[in-house]
Amino acid sequence: MTKREEYEFKAEQLVAPIMEEHNFELVDVEYVKEVGTWYLRYYIDKEGGISVNDCEVVSRALSDLLDVNDFIPDAYILEVSSPGLGRQLKKDKHFARSIGEEVEVKLYKGINKQKDFSGILVDFDENKIVIEISEGNNMEFERSNVAMVRLALDF
Repeated sequence: MTKREEYEFKAEQLVAPIMEEHNFELVDVEYVKEVGTWYLRYYIDKEGGISVNDCEVVSRALSDLLDVNDFIPDAYILEVSSPGLGRQLKKDKHFARSIGEEVEVKLYKGINKQKDFSGILVDFDENKIVIEISEGNNMEFERSNVAMVRLALDF
């Protein structure tokens, strides 16, 4: 487990009681460096959507817990937000909830020089993701080659 993965794991464990108390869902935690600054980001959701006030409640409670537990030695900025409309699907529960939804798949290594695909998510398991790219035409991707899957934005 990398240091980043360890921090994300501990951060996820730390927020679990807050999520349960408020009936929120923890969608994702990420610890990333952007333009020289570290960010600890929590993406939360609930039935009907997350409000700014919900994010504030979690942020205040987390800020105190993070100060007490202090397991990240670097200076960082804490952010709590909604995962947004084009949210990434990372965990099996996210894939399961999104069966039948239109998704965008980005690959590390292209297939016939193509790395971006979109279609309806029809199946997944620990090794593969299957989307329907046209009526009756499915494509299967090895999860190890998938850089990102997110819900497609339709405007």
